[in-house]
Parts: sequence; C-alpha cells; structure tokens
Amino acid sequence: MLHCQRAKILSTGLLTQPVMEYLGDRVAVGVKRKTTKDDVELTILALPTTIWYILFTYLPMFGIIIAFKRYRPIRGTNFIVSLLRSEWVGFDNFRFLFATPDPAIMFRNTLLYNAAFIVLGILVPVTLAIMLSQLHSVRLAKVCQTMIFLPHFLSWVVVSYFVFSFLSVDRGLVNRLLLSVGREELQWYLDPRPWPFILVFTNLWKGMGYGMVLYLAAISGIDGQLYEAAVIDGASKWQQVWRITLPMLKPVMTILFILSVGRIFSTDFGLFYQVPRDSGSLVSVTQTIDVYVYKALMTVNNIGFSSAAAFMQSVFGLVTIVTANFVVRKLDPDNSLF
Repeated sequence: MLHCQRAKILSTGLLTQPVMEYLGDRVAVGVKRKTTKDDVELTILALPTTIWYILFTYLPMFGIIIAFKRYRPIRGTNFIVSLLRSEWVGFDNFRFLFATPDPAIMFRNTLLYNAAFIVLGILVPVTLAIMLSQLHSVRLAKVCQTMIFLPHFLSWVVVSYFVFSFLSVDRGLVNRLLLSVGREELQWYLDPRPWPFILVFTNLWKGMGYGMVLYLAAISGIDGQLYEAAVIDGASKWQQVWRITLPMLKPVMTILFILSVGRIFSTDFGLFYQVPRDSGSLVSVTQTIDVYVYKALMTVNNIGFSSAAAFMQSVFGLVTIVTANFVVRKLDPDNSLF
C-alpha cells in the first residue's frame, strides 16, 4: 500500500525519488511528532469548555434511567440513592404521552409548526442578509441589523406582553383600530383560527435576526473578486445573487437545516404557553408535546413523565437528524454534516 502511494505521488513529478525515499522511511519507522508549545496552549485553552461539557452534558446523562423508574424520594438519603432504589417500571412512563384522548393534536401541532419554522427560518433570514449586504450605506446596514437582531434577546414573557398589548380585548391596539373603522371587536384569546399565523409570525419576528447574522457572516467571507468578475461579464444584481451568493451560502443553509430537523419534535415552551397566555380555548392550536408535558406534571407531579418525554424527543431528534444528514449526503456529499 505504501509503495503504491509513493508511486502515485512520484508520478505527479512534484517530489523527487530521494525525497520520496526519505519521507517513506520516516513513515515506515513511525516517527512521532513531539508535542509543541502551541499544542499545550491550545489544550489549556480548550480545557474549560471540555470540563463544562463533561459536568453539564455527559454526567447528567446518568439521569436517563429516571425515564424507566417510578422515582420516589427516600427520607434520609440523597437523590442518587433514592433513584437507584426506586422501582423499575419499564416503558410505563412513556405511555402517559398517549393517555390523552387526542395525542394526534399535540404531535400534529409540534410537527407542522416546526415545519413552518424550518422553511421560513431559512428563506426570510437569507433574504434579509442578502438585502442588507447590498446596502451601500454601512451605517444604515448596521442600524437595520441591530433593529432586526434585538428581538432575539427578549424573553418570551416580555414578548407575550407585547402580543397582549396588540390583541387585548378592551385595550388592544388591533381592536381599537377595528372600532375606529366601524368593525366589531374580536375575542383574540378565545378564537383559535388566527393563532397559527400569530404564533408563526411571532416566532419568525423574534428569531430571524439571529439567522440573518449567521448568513451575513457567511456573505462577508465570499471573495469579492467573484462579484467583480461577474460585473465585468455584465451580470445583473439578481444574477450575482443567484449564481454566486446563494451557492456560497448553500453549506451554511444545509447545516442549519439539518440541525433544525433534529429539533422537529421539540418546541419552544414560552412561545406556545406564554404568548397565548395558557388560554383553554386555544388548546387545539397551541398544545404541543412540551406544553402537554408541563401541564401533566402540574397535575400529576411525576418526574418520570417529563424524563420519558425528554428522552423520547431526544431519540426522535437523533433519528431525524441522522436521516436528514443521510439524505443530504446522498444528494450533495460535500455539504453534509457528517
């Protein structure tokens, strides 16, 4: 095998026979490269992050067994001892997710909302990033970028009050506008029909700034000579975007798409619980898996239920992300995640 590699490299004419023999002898002997000062510095630099992941990511994975036990705290013992002594119940904790009379509703809401979030979470940020990159005024671009990115730092509790200020029955801005044009007030928190659009818009408004910044960073890394050559060839702005910008953004878009697919069975609890203000009339369009688990825990108070739900979501997420990466690797091997 080694001789074949030597012959292949030597045939290119880039290396002479003496150099090849020298390199081959060093490979054959197995010369071990010494650890340099840079290696030590980089290892120390990565050490805090490694310790953080071990303590807060890998060690807590021991708690997976809670999903298969009926956890009961034992007086005079710590959490670990109580957990180990608790009764094994197998998959009983997983069955509670399907004990509701309408499990199809929460799975339908979870999947359809995430499907809309994935599609819009790619199209809108990419469009905004391309538009901002075309602005000639750097100051205007920074102002627009800051204004679009700002909602990302707001909590869902704050966002829920913003939404309530618009949709409140008696003092909401929307109902005031409807009254001013002679229309009747709407009971926004009792009518489930407009809420799918409200939730999708609210999530897009809050999260599109983060995605836009990622794509702007990718656009800034594109070689400017490509656009100069396109201008010389007479390409329009649209042709430059279609032939240069979008192909260069394809790797980032693919990776973010795969990661988003991995979270398709999870939803943002604040979006579906805080923003609708836990209105019982909106259950058909706001109850996702996470919301149902929270409400079940508030009534049943069983930690095994929440652990089973989190474990199930993680397993499903792993399956979907591996499947999505497999499909992407078949279609475009260069842009797959692994």
